[in-house]
Amino acid sequence: MFDKVITKKDFENLIKDEMVIMVGGFLGCGTPETLVEIILEKGVKNLTLITNDTSFTNKGVGRLIASQQVARVITSHIGTNPETARQMVEGTLKVELVPQGTLAERIRSAGAGLGGFLTPTGVGTIVEEGKQKLTIDGHEYLLETPLKADLAIILGGTVDPSGNIVYNATARNFNPLMAMAAETVVVEAEKMVKIGEIMPELVMTPGPLVTHIFRSDRN
Repeated sequence: MFDKVITKKDFENLIKDEMVIMVGGFLGCGTPETLVEIILEKGVKNLTLITNDTSFTNKGVGRLIASQQVARVITSHIGTNPETARQMVEGTLKVELVPQGTLAERIRSAGAGLGGFLTPTGVGTIVEEGKQKLTIDGHEYLLETPLKADLAIILGGTVDPSGNIVYNATARNFNPLMAMAAETVVVEAEKMVKIGEIMPELVMTPGPLVTHIFRSDRN
């Protein structure tokens, strides 16, 4: 069986300048902090982040923004990280604000192989700028396109060597969606168990979606 467990050095070799990276989490809950730390240490630049929010200046993806390693962020909320707003106003960081439900569905569309989806959210606001608008049964909808990434980093509560994942409570949030929408998926495992110890009906992200496993309990 292919060994999916990687070392810190292996993960470092995956990270490049100008990558598009999805990062799971909601205000840091469910964010793979060790993997974020490795990205921070390597110092890669001009990243595009796809994430629910930009967390805080000292936590999660907020640390990458504070270190000015991010050129663009696609997100639904930046209010808890003043550094994001400062860089956006200065013009050093491009911020694309997306309604949270739309963000989730754009990621899901990529994972499902869809060309996009129609939503009334944002019609008549700045959200519709530059987007195709369709009228169906007298109602206007925006065509929202899929969001894909080169790399997704997610946090798994319990993971087996095949990559089957169970998330801890609300840490589930964006992680399952992002595991479907990237070329390479790395899960930071808080706890590793043997194959067969996770009941099949409890698996939230199946192993075939996971490229690599990073064991945070060994670092």
